[in-house]
Amino acid sequence: MKRVAVLMGGWSAEREVSLSSGRGVAAALRQAGYDVSEIDVRRDVPALIAALTPAPDVAFNALHGRGGEDGHIQAILNLLGIPYTHSGLLASAAAMDKPLAKQVFRAAGLPVPEGRVASRDEIVAGKVMPAPYVVKPTNEGSSVGVIIVRLGDNRPIAAHEVNDQMLVERFIEGRELTVAVMGDRPLGVIEILAQGTWYDYEAKYAAGGSRHIIPAAIHPEIYEQACTIALAAHHALGCRGISRADLRYDDTAGEPGQLYLLEINTQPGMTPTSLVPDAGRHFGISYTDLVTWMVENATCDA
Repeated sequence: MKRVAVLMGGWSAEREVSLSSGRGVAAALRQAGYDVSEIDVRRDVPALIAALTPAPDVAFNALHGRGGEDGHIQAILNLLGIPYTHSGLLASAAAMDKPLAKQVFRAAGLPVPEGRVASRDEIVAGKVMPAPYVVKPTNEGSSVGVIIVRLGDNRPIAAHEVNDQMLVERFIEGRELTVAVMGDRPLGVIEILAQGTWYDYEAKYAAGGSRHIIPAAIHPEIYEQACTIALAAHHALGCRGISRADLRYDDTAGEPGQLYLLEINTQPGMTPTSLVPDAGRHFGISYTDLVTWMVENATCDA
């Protein structure tokens, strides 16, 4: 019986999401017959190493955000020689650094929105680019800390709302799309319909916060392009296992429109409202089969 340690929790702003993902993963793996332990990861390396001793056969990395998705945990697991799910150290670190990831995507010929890193003073003064634009942390996930500045907005951005350096991108009108990649296989295109004004943290994780339309009702050429872009981005960063590409589709002038790659998530959520399980079900892959595939394809960089 293969022993699997599910790493969850962590200390990022996405801790609660990670705990939800981890509990779901652990329950599914037990149902599949694995010997599962759950580790609530804290910012304590000796304690983590002790919890991983004796070493499990596989670590299922259900951590999200800084500390768990940015290469730190991957480095520890590499040193310990423990195979783990999802991407390795380099791909994880590059994907979490949004400005760096954009450079990689641009060099690979993938379509990304215009943008740059701006200082707090520039952002507060509104001297970055013409509205509408998006202000986002350079190394967060789940839409944490994202601000959308629209034409005609009267509310200025306060200094306490932004970090010293933030990524500012042109806001792309249109539709929210996402594509999960499983190994070398795109799992179709999902359109996300947020119940609020945009796909924020609440829309992602609250029950009823959004609807997932799969397959997305978009032009066939765009559907294929979205799958191609997601797979190319997965390869450009050197991802492995499962990743998820987030895209915007500007069809405001009619179809076919223009696709833009926003980012890659190297450790997508596995909560009851998450997108990857929905993508799997569309292809007849159950939640249990999905996490089992991840465990059986785990590796490490050591």
